[in-house]
Amino acid sequence: MAKGHRSQIKRERNAQKDARPSAKLSYARVSVQKACFVLDAVRGKDVQTALAILEYNPRYASSLIKKLIESAAANAENNNGMNRDNLYVAECFANKGPTMKRIHPRAQGRAYRIEKRTSHITVVLDERK
Repeated sequence: MAKGHRSQIKRERNAQKDARPSAKLSYARVSVQKACFVLDAVRGKDVQTALAILEYNPRYASSLIKKLIESAAANAENNNGMNRDNLYVAECFANKGPTMKRIHPRAQGRAYRIEKRTSHITVVLDERK
């Protein structure tokens, strides 16, 4: 159990918070493995290069991640006052979300399960020094 008053605990927790601009998409209808293929292509790149890569990437996840990077860049400009030209993708990852279970009828009265996987995608930008 943490020591101190509630306001002290909250103050300490907020002081440890990451100040880098980020954007998160929860419950994206794409599996983690498929999202990671696209995320690996843009990790460490600057924002303009990452958006150019995603523009011509044929995968479905690339359109979702493109919106996320644009949102994180807008957060950096408006909330943190950062210059868009100096931004790069510092972190990007996909975590597993809940799986929707569906039934597909098969021959002789059997039923096969179809798992529609979801993911939580996070993009964190940072400014080059």
